[in-house]
Amino acid sequence: MMNKLKGLVFEEKGQGMTEYGLVLGVIAVGVVALLATLRDEIMTMFNEVINNVTNRDTGGTATTSGTGA
Repeated sequence: MMNKLKGLVFEEKGQGMTEYGLVLGVIAVGVVALLATLRDEIMTMFNEVINNVTNRDTGGTATTSGTGA
């Protein structure tokens, strides 16, 4: 029984996957912290884009009189 426990302690099969998981977790926490910090700036940027698309000029002299001529 003790030999099995010692074998599990020194087992390296899942070590690489565990390290990748830890790195991914640290990156995810960093991204969440960054987005929380930049939240107001990101919202302002998206609102400016929405306003520019909604209120854009037509850029021409087209009329909508419906005469077809």
